[in-house]
Amino acid sequence: MKVCIYGAGAIGGYLAVELAQVSGVEVSAIARGGHLAAMREKGLKLVIGEETRVAQVQASDDPADLGPQDFVIIALKAHQAWEVAEQMAPLLGPETAVVTCQNGVPWWYFHGLDGQYADLRLASVDPDDRQWNAIGPERAIGCVVYPATEIVEPGVIKHTYGNKFALGEPDGSTSERCQRLSEALLASGLKAPILPHIRNEIWLKLWGNLCFNPISALTRETLDVVATDPGTRALSREMMLEAQRIAVRLGVHFRVDVERRINGAAKVGAHRTSMLQDLERGRPLEIDALLTVVQEMGRMVDVETPHIDSVLALVQQLGRRLSLYPTFPEHGREDQDAEVAVD
Repeated sequence: MKVCIYGAGAIGGYLAVELAQVSGVEVSAIARGGHLAAMREKGLKLVIGEETRVAQVQASDDPADLGPQDFVIIALKAHQAWEVAEQMAPLLGPETAVVTCQNGVPWWYFHGLDGQYADLRLASVDPDDRQWNAIGPERAIGCVVYPATEIVEPGVIKHTYGNKFALGEPDGSTSERCQRLSEALLASGLKAPILPHIRNEIWLKLWGNLCFNPISALTRETLDVVATDPGTRALSREMMLEAQRIAVRLGVHFRVDVERRINGAAKVGAHRTSMLQDLERGRPLEIDALLTVVQEMGRMVDVETPHIDSVLALVQQLGRRLSLYPTFPEHGREDQDAEVAVD
């Protein structure tokens, strides 16, 4: 089995090292800059507690060096994945599956559904249908990512929490390709359940990300503070209720209620959300896949989103002020509670 990790950063690097330990899995990675140079010179290192694992994987910044794969696991952020959609072509053979590991609502969200929204496109996450056309929704496998990892130096990934990668086909089937990937992930020591309703899981994680991430970036506070301070907790709750009304109209079921979801986030402790980390490091903020798309879907199903709209406007302004908001053409631009709280 040939697996290419497209974007061997914090999550992608973690996956690459773990999968490289599995017999019969040939792992390659797309990376760039100093991180790529370090991987080529010393291998890719993963630090878990007191243990350091090293994997020698074929790494390149050019997909043409790697050729067609059985699976391409995209571990880039949503805006980055959109930017490189056409560049993936050399990796895509007739049967290649593409696994989307981004936070937020994926570009293929309405593929595989029946009814009035079947195959609807989402302009906020896939302007000009770029990924839909370059990759094709029939290749997509959904993946909801729970581990917390970070690059501590070029070529070195530190794992701090979680090992679950929930998988699911857009049409809800238990496909052979999903089973093969799940088995490989399980053999590497990761959790990889195949879910019949992957959109439920997407929304459960998004539920927290859409409020905790931007509020933490705007206030510079950690997750425990955002989830327990009366003001920011109340704002988070209102944003989540707006999102829930949208999701329910689209057929989504939430297995926990709002208060339990917020309490689960508080239990994680002084965690710096991914958006806060990006802000502190001067990296582009992942806004559209977490917030703009929810606003877009709300308008689609006629649900008002005043709290989401306000926070979105504020974090967009922050991003633009700091030149950290990547603009698409259209924009101008193991406790269940705990596991769903980390982004």
